[in-house]
Amino acid sequence: MSVRLRLALSYAAVVVVAGALLLAVVYVFLLRYVPAGPIDSANGFIPNRGDLARAFTPAAALAMGVLLVVGVVGGWLLAGRMLAPLDRIGDAARLVTQGSLAHRIRLPGRRDELRDLADAFDGMLDRLEAHVAEQQRFAANASHELRTPLATMQALLDVARATPPDDVPALLTRLHAVNARAIDLTESLLLLARADGRAFARERVDLSLAAEDAVETLLPRAEARGIAVEASTAAAVVVGAPALLHQLATNLVDNAIVHNLDASGRIHVETGERGGVAWLAVESTGARIAPEEAVTLAEPFRRGAGRTHDRDRPGVGLGLAIVRSIVEAHDGVLLLRARPDGGLRVTVELPTAPAPVA
Repeated sequence: MSVRLRLALSYAAVVVVAGALLLAVVYVFLLRYVPAGPIDSANGFIPNRGDLARAFTPAAALAMGVLLVVGVVGGWLLAGRMLAPLDRIGDAARLVTQGSLAHRIRLPGRRDELRDLADAFDGMLDRLEAHVAEQQRFAANASHELRTPLATMQALLDVARATPPDDVPALLTRLHAVNARAIDLTESLLLLARADGRAFARERVDLSLAAEDAVETLLPRAEARGIAVEASTAAAVVVGAPALLHQLATNLVDNAIVHNLDASGRIHVETGERGGVAWLAVESTGARIAPEEAVTLAEPFRRGAGRTHDRDRPGVGLGLAIVRSIVEAHDGVLLLRARPDGGLRVTVELPTAPAPVA
């Protein structure tokens, strides 16, 4: 049976039981005061208990039948009215299974359990549609970014096959550079997928050690471009994946080097804890960035217009996107703020690790 029919029969059963109890009360508590034998009276015939029972029973049976019909019909109508919002939710769910994410229920009326359910479903569709749109943009951008180095390698190979170049080492050098870019992009995509999936073991990690390691590793490249790097780190212990958090620190410092001024650039790295929040901040000089543009730099393959970059290693456009995914996977917050005199300040805030159990 359908839910509507079950509700209708349940409503009818309640009505019939209530009617039966009412009739039983009348029969038991009223008729018992009527004598069972003949009643003598000078005014004529007076019915006794048996007479009243014989007259009452057919009327009670008719009343019970009417209550049953009214219960079934009324229950069917009321159940249909109550279940109408569920039909709208079901229709929306069926549209979702067909690939349509633009439909919304927008259930009218006062707020109740069904309205809350419909609103929650609409909210889920909003998030799902935004996520799917973001994934589609990401897939399109990734395909475009991967196609560029592959097409370049194909063109170089076609030229070499048609007219073998005299300088083979130069061709190999160009092929090696293009292939290295494709490998970097592929590894970045894999790291981004890993961070989004949250499929990693967690342990205590000190962000200050991760930041110091990133600065030490990338310092030669910064010095080669004439960029001064300063670090003032304090303990900032969090719980997370060590490899991902070290990658986060490396990406922040690397991004600050890539998009910095030549010969006069500066980078300042800070870590610390305050109010249950561990933070890592990387501030760098560079071209001026509009405040509204700064908040979009963590989108995949997003590069700020006019940003200075390292010509020898321009990057793949996923550095801050990977940082954002790692931060979100660790339930943290990523803050991007454009500096008034040019450059960017990137701050990562993560929940501090609980005190170790003795």
